[in-house]
Formats: sequence, structure tokens, C-alpha cells
Amino acid sequence: MTRTEFSTTTGVVGTRVPRIEDARLVTGKGTFVDDVTRPGMAHACFIRSPLPRATIGDIDVSAALELDGVLAVYTAADLNSGVHEISYALDIVGFPPVPRPPLAEEEVRFVGDPVALVIAIDRYVAEDAAELVVIDYEPLEPVVDYVTAADSPNLVHAAFAGNSAGELGGRPAADLAPVFDSAAHVVRQTIFQQAYLPVPLETRGIVADWSAPTAEMTIWSSTQSPHEVRGFCARLLGIAEHQVRVIARDTGGGFGLKQVPLREDACVLLAARKLGTAVKWIEDRQENLMAAGMSRHEHADVGMAFDSEGKILAAAIDHVQNVGAYPTPSPLTGGVVVGILFPGPYRITEASFTAKFRYSNTVGRLAYRGPWQFESVAREILLDHAARQIGIDPIELRRRNMLRRDELPWANPNGMTFDNISPLETLEQAVRMLDYEGFRDLQRRARTEGRYLGVGTCTYVEPTTGGSPFLSTEGATIRIEPSGKVNVYVAGGSAGNSLETTVVQLAADALGAELADVRTIQGDTAITPFGGGTGGSRSGSMTAGAIARTASMLRERILAIAAHRLGASADDIEFSRSRATIRGTPDKSLSLAEIAEIAYFQTDSLPPGVPPGLEASGRHKTPQLAIWANATHVCTCEVDIETGQVKLLRYIVSEDCGPMINPNVVEGQIYGGTVQGIGGALYEHLAYDESGNPVATTFLDYLLPTATESPTIEVGHIETPSPGPGNFKGVGEGGAIGATPAVLNAVIDALAPFGVEISKLPLSPATIVTLLDEARAAGKGPE
Repeated sequence: MTRTEFSTTTGVVGTRVPRIEDARLVTGKGTFVDDVTRPGMAHACFIRSPLPRATIGDIDVSAALELDGVLAVYTAADLNSGVHEISYALDIVGFPPVPRPPLAEEEVRFVGDPVALVIAIDRYVAEDAAELVVIDYEPLEPVVDYVTAADSPNLVHAAFAGNSAGELGGRPAADLAPVFDSAAHVVRQTIFQQAYLPVPLETRGIVADWSAPTAEMTIWSSTQSPHEVRGFCARLLGIAEHQVRVIARDTGGGFGLKQVPLREDACVLLAARKLGTAVKWIEDRQENLMAAGMSRHEHADVGMAFDSEGKILAAAIDHVQNVGAYPTPSPLTGGVVVGILFPGPYRITEASFTAKFRYSNTVGRLAYRGPWQFESVAREILLDHAARQIGIDPIELRRRNMLRRDELPWANPNGMTFDNISPLETLEQAVRMLDYEGFRDLQRRARTEGRYLGVGTCTYVEPTTGGSPFLSTEGATIRIEPSGKVNVYVAGGSAGNSLETTVVQLAADALGAELADVRTIQGDTAITPFGGGTGGSRSGSMTAGAIARTASMLRERILAIAAHRLGASADDIEFSRSRATIRGTPDKSLSLAEIAEIAYFQTDSLPPGVPPGLEASGRHKTPQLAIWANATHVCTCEVDIETGQVKLLRYIVSEDCGPMINPNVVEGQIYGGTVQGIGGALYEHLAYDESGNPVATTFLDYLLPTATESPTIEVGHIETPSPGPGNFKGVGEGGAIGATPAVLNAVIDALAPFGVEISKLPLSPATIVTLLDEARAAGKGPE
């Protein structure tokens, strides 16, 4: 197809326009799901399993039903039979099926598994009633350790032998054996990454209101993708999509957690239809930490072969991922990308990968900002390890192997073709911003004083604007009202990523309208065109394309109407800042309001071929499988070798996401993702004990980085073109991908005099002290 062009006519794209949504959000005037009330609305509370694995016996709900204010208590026998189909638009034909009963059937499979659902007049009564439900459990031996799950005699799901949720692979590792055997240098590591969570500020929430007379469901949802919620509900209940309306107002963060509806959402939808009234469920924080879903829990055996000059000859990764009990969607969808992208932005011609996915009796795996992030963790840690083994500075090792622009397009050995990226340029910009050599001098002086400073880096290439069937197109409708004001309708899914502001900027520029004349309507499936929502770093490029296509149709009409009324050729009309003028004759003009009045109310005066009104819809299709973005992160730190405390000193990101629609928004996305990556490196851990009990279900135990622990983040930008409209690329996930390995490498660089290497994350103070104690016991350390 032809490329969607994006033209700038007013110059607001690329400027730091203040966020339009901030006024209502900072004054507490936003509308979140918990702000929604409906006539006769009931409230839901889940009864969750206290055991990681057990047979469900008798469930006695009689005492709960006798409590005043209780409307219903549902078990799997009551709700699950109402399921018509549970599926997702992201499901891929041929992948193994994933079991997802709304309420647990026969067995519970993790601590927090929903077993019963209480519906009452308010949440307080529902919680009181939940304590009165008596459930008999017969404990079973759980599969807690996904690493040994394949050999366990116990099965999380009886139908899945070896607790396997699926396996995929590329070139066999045996093919690379001759390369590794003859290489001058071979480095290998096994790296374990801990489970951690998206943890949005607003937990999950849904209000489902079933109208029996019309057989229609109206849903208010905290979601990144309203149209996916609509489709899921229609398939779940076996009704047509036009019988479902989804409304998503303000959403307090998603980060992948709210990409698709989960089992609790299905329960609330089924209960609302069964009960015939509106039902609200708002997840509390303990539920969120215990049962919403985990990410990142995985490990890999990784290896690289180098020649005598440090050139990478081959790379291999054998990757295993914990998918918990009920992963959503298929874990293969994002997990296989780890192996495919492992070669990264380097000149690697030989590679192999395997990807294995294992069920366990822990909470299910779900998407989280950059679901394939482990490829960068494994690769970049291995490169620093290799640099120490070979005796080359880690930046120099990367320089010798990193792709240059003149080598693009580059087909990596796993079938991904990289184009329009600038990895070497971002690396050089980042180390220049740091004054890398100056830092190394400072580091050497500090070590003589008994202080341990380190520097770490990560360069990655990121697929944005993915071309999967559900996410490959996006629509926009633009209506210029008779007053000349502009409404832009897009699918939405804004969850803190400022789609309101960027859509207004894009539309104002594409039309030639004043920024103040433009507003956007998002998140209501009854009035917005179909779209994939926010996820996969797609929103900027996709909405830009949809708006450009739609605006071009309206501009053509605007120019034709203005030319006809002003007595000029359409080629001589300039339209900017909501006003049409004749080129060279600025005193003759028409405002957009005057043009709109002609279009709507003086239709007999319209030029031939121009239809009445000023409203149009258009749809953009992404031109390829992915639009590639890239970045380099550089972090410096100081480690206290007595306490294990890590203090981050400087943090630098050099980002290539193409032109920035709004630099404030782009940099905000980088800041937020980077802090999440820092949390994964040093703090966050969804830990389980040996019996399968979660031990971090409050913020007293699940640690998040705060402003105190977060460094000032310095951002540099480099622009390369892309095949997308306006050359825009995605930027939403990058910070979370690059931060974790950069911080980890900085810590290990600080501890290099002790010969410490990474094997398990996070690098908490206790872990660092243990590593140092082991190093000292082995006789390692500075002389």
C-alpha cells in the first residue's frame, strides 16, 4: 500500500504543548471506574484460594446468603456454564490452548485463585459475606519451581504433560558447535530474572450493566483497549458486538496489565447478566499484588563466541519462562520474541534459540511493558561479562560489533530485518553525554579511596507499532462542527500516555486548525472507530496515520469550498490556523467556522462534487511487521560494600523514536519506563516461599522505587526516518527494556574488583552483601 504521509501545517507537532488532560486530573476531576455509579448497582467480592494447589470440596454458602444485603453467591457451577467462548484477538492459530475458567473448577491452582463470587449491596457487606462462605479443600502437592516443573510428577493442568505450555525454537544449537569450538573466546552465563508486576496506580476495575429488555451490555472498564473488551464480552456471552458498549474514561496506568480482560472481568460480566443488574468490582491492592498476574519470571543459558579481536561470531540462548497457572494471552505470543531478538543491534550472523514455557502453581503470566525485555537483560549482561573475560572495555566491545546505518537493512539470523535504526549513534551520544573516559578516571580515583563506582549500559532495538492482525490498523473519525470546532474520534485506551494531547496536536497540524479549536473523544466503542488501543508502543504512529488519512479528505473539501467562495483555484488557497486565504492576497479570507456554515447550511452553494457536511473517517494500516526504534541507556552508581546499598549517580538515555509529537510526553514515557526498569533491577520481587505462598502482597514487602531512589534522567534524542506516517516510531516501552540491564551492569562494574558476576535478580542489598561475602571467602577482592 502507499505510505500515509503526515504533513505539518500549523507547527504544533513537535512542540511542548501542555497536557490537555492534566487540568482535570490534578484537580481530582477525572472519571475512573470507581467513580461510576448505576441505579441499583451491586458490588462484587471474590473469595480466593488460600492454597497453591488443592481439590475443591463442598462449598457452603448458606450463611453468606442469609446476611442482609447479599444478593447472590456464585461458584463455578453457577457461572462457568454461562461461558460461550473465552478468547482474545491476540490469540494465534496453532498455539497450544490455554485453560481459563472464570472461577476455579475442581482444583485451585495458585494462592489467590478465585473460587467464589459474592454480590451484595456494597463492598463492605460483600466482604463480610465472603468470610462466611465455607470451602473444603483437600491440599495437593504444588508445582512451585518452574525450573523443575518439567520433571515434576505433579501437573498444574492434567492435560499438559511435563507442565509444558508450549515450546518454540529457531536454529538448533548443535549447528553452532563448530563455531563455538573454534572461537578464540567463549563466554557463557545462566541468568535468572525474578517475577515482578506492572503495579498501576489504579488497580483493575469494571462495572457491567446488563439490560435484559434489549439484551445489551454496557461496560465501564479500566482498560488499555476498549474494543478488545467489547469483543471479549461478545464472545464470552455469545452475543453480537453491537450489543456491547464499552466506555473507558480515565485509566490510572496499565503497563500491559489492562491490555485484555482477565478471569475476574469474565466473572463480573457473567454475574451481571445472570443477576440482571449492574455489578461493580474494584480490585484492592492485595488482590492486585497476589492475583492480577506476574511478569518477567524467567531464566536462560546464554552464550557468545568471539574471535581474537572481540568480533561476535555466534550467539545462543536457551530460554525458559514461568507462565504460572493461567497466563493471558498465550505466553508464546510475547515470550518467543525473546529468542528472536536476542542478537540485538549487533553484527551477528550466526544464532540459535529455544523457548520453553512452563506452568506452575503461581499467579499467571501477563503482558508488561516490553514483554520480551529479558532478551536485553541476558544479552547486555553477557556482553559486559565477555568484556571482562576478554579484557576489552565494554563500550569498545560494543563499538566493534554494533550495526551502523550504512549496513541497513540488516537481517538478523532469526529472521528479523532491522531498518531505520541508529544504535551506534545512540551509544556514542550517551557516552559523550556522560563523559565516559572522565568517569573511568573518577572511578579509578574512587577505588583508591575505598569507594566503588560503576558504569553500565544497554543498547537495544525495539519493535514498535506491531503488525499483528488485531493491532495492524487504526481508525479515526474527524467531525468539524457547524461552529468550526473540531472533534476527533479515536479508539483510545489512554492510560497515562497522553493520547488526548497528542491526538489534538496531530489533528490540528493535519487539518491546519488552531490547537484550541480541536478536542478528542476516546474510549467509547459506541462512537469511536475500531482500534487496537494502547500497547506495543503503537499509539503515536498508528493514530498519526489514521488522522492523516482522515484529515486529508477534509482538507480537500475545505480548500474546495474556500476556493469556490473566494473565487480562486484550490491550488491557490492556503489554510492554516483555522483560516483560508488566497496566496498573496491575505485580506481575502474565510474562517473555518464560515466554511463549516457553508458545508452544513448553504449546501446549494457548495462546489460541484463536494458533499454536504465536514465529517470523514479513515483507517491506517501499518506498512510492515514492526517499526523499529532503538536506544542506549547509560547508568552510573556507587555501591556501599558493607551494606549493599546502591546509589544511582547519573542516568542517561539516548533515544531514537523518530520525530517527537510532543517532547514532554516522549520524555515522560522514557522517565516512567526507566524507573520501572530500575525497580526490576534493584527492588521489586513477587516472591513465593517453598510451599507456594506469596510473601509480598502488600507494599510493606513488595518494594517500589520512589522519587527518593530515582535519579534525574537525562535524555538525548536522535532521529532516523521510519516507514510510518510522519516518520514517527513508538516509545512507550523502551525505558523499561533498557533500564534493568544498564543498572545491573553498573552495579557489577562497581564490584568488578571482587570478581562478582550476576546470576539472580534483583540485586537487593542482601544479595549484594552475600555476593561480596562469597567473593571474599574465595579470596577475591582488591589487593
